[in-house]
Amino acid sequence: MQNRLLLDLAERSAWTGAEAALGLAVVELADVPVWWAAPVALALASAKSWVAGRLGRKGTASTLPAAKDPASASI
Repeated sequence: MQNRLLLDLAERSAWTGAEAALGLAVVELADVPVWWAAPVALALASAKSWVAGRLGRKGTASTLPAAKDPASASI
């Protein structure tokens, strides 16, 4: 159970960090004010949600395949 929780926590943390970093990178490359990083990160989060809806198990926000998704595993 604890391994599944750690895997879920790691996946969520990695996605959040990647979205924030990509948001900052985009605004730096576009040479626009840094406050644009938040809307860019939100757009990336929406894209991640779209991908998760096609790859992961329905009803979860995971991009992991159902076999690896902690939310899919029986307790």
